Amino acid sequence: MIKDKTVTIKGLNRKQAPKIKDAVEFNLSLKPYEKLVLDNGIEVYTVSGGAEEVMQLEWVFFAGNSYEKANGIAAATNHLIKNGTSGKTAFEISEHFDFYGSYLNRHCYNETAVISLHTLTRHLSELLPVVSELITDPVFPEHELDIFKQNMRQKLEVNLKKCDFVANRLIDEYLYGADHPYGKYSTLQTYEVLNREQLVDFHKQFYLHGKLVIFVAGILPADLYQQLNAHFGKLPVQQTTASLVHPIHAAAEKKYRISNDPAGVQGAIRIARPFVTRKHPDFAPMQVLNTLFGGFFGSRLMSNIREDKGYTYGIHSYFQNHIAESAIMISTEAGKDVCEETVKEVYHEMELLRREPVSEEELLLVKNYLIGTILGDLDGPFHIIGRWKNVVLNELPQDYFYSSVDAIKNVTPAHLQELANKYLQPDSFYELIVV
Repeated sequence: MIKDKTVTIKGLNRKQAPKIKDAVEFNLSLKPYEKLVLDNGIEVYTVSGGAEEVMQLEWVFFAGNSYEKANGIAAATNHLIKNGTSGKTAFEISEHFDFYGSYLNRHCYNETAVISLHTLTRHLSELLPVVSELITDPVFPEHELDIFKQNMRQKLEVNLKKCDFVANRLIDEYLYGADHPYGKYSTLQTYEVLNREQLVDFHKQFYLHGKLVIFVAGILPADLYQQLNAHFGKLPVQQTTASLVHPIHAAAEKKYRISNDPAGVQGAIRIARPFVTRKHPDFAPMQVLNTLFGGFFGSRLMSNIREDKGYTYGIHSYFQNHIAESAIMISTEAGKDVCEETVKEVYHEMELLRREPVSEEELLLVKNYLIGTILGDLDGPFHIIGRWKNVVLNELPQDYFYSSVDAIKNVTPAHLQELANKYLQPDSFYELIVV
């Protein structure tokens, strides 16, 4: 008969499970960036690191739709900037980046427009001259613009049949107004009147003579500064942006029921209210309340409306994190016959949070989830530079990361109940059902 023995190796008892450590007990650290300044004043933020010889570069222009004079110009300019220069066709440009195994992309947002590049570090010197050419010498060919307009019209015609697409457009209009950059949206007429001269003028004003910030992460070459300065240090850019004031003209009515697809079986639900920006002291602790309410798979909205009632496959609450304004948004799709009941249950969960303090056990679960998510965001230089980009573009304090983590760790049930009574009042929310 073999007797049971306790196995110990270097002081460890292998028959005794190690102590579980909550994520909130970890001390999180955000690797600092290094800041470079090119000859023309362009700021370059870099984070060096990673296991592979790869890089990510982002050229961030203050050229989003907040700056356009007519709808659609900013997005079209950003999309077509890689579709031809004086010396290269759109095909030749794509072939060049493909040859070096790199990926060039662009995105247009409300305040900013981005050109991004992912590449092997050793190929950077072959790619930067072409990126510079795209920025300084795009020609916006008429035939490329015609293709873009045709594709966008076809895409819009298809999307307008979808209730969730229509709901996303309308709820933003109700929150901010149809003329506000956050509330306006494209129509078929937008693409009918769009012309090349508008793109050329917008590019000249906001790409050549606007504000540019560069973010770089990965395994960086020793001569990174020299390469960036050679290709972008002479651009005639500005270091300040014009002060933009866009008044909000929110809708007077709070409740809307829209018929979009009589033959459809589902409805799209959006419940939203204005909210504070990242700079407000309530923002960080509200991340905890929002996560508990509807921000992850174990949230109260999911447990009630998906798991218990079976009204939807998923329901989520999140923040619209624009630079100038923000909003709390609850979003879901449900069967037509249960849309009204779904809305009632959302308000019921708000009431419970206002009336009863959350338990310490549930609060710890949510805190661990949020801290664990942040830990994942610190994995690798690309995620880290993303954190710093958020701080830089939103003009947040340098200790924003640490103050936010502290707020998450230290928020109490009483504070969450106070925030619920402040921000989760049904009368403050716009309510939309599109069926």
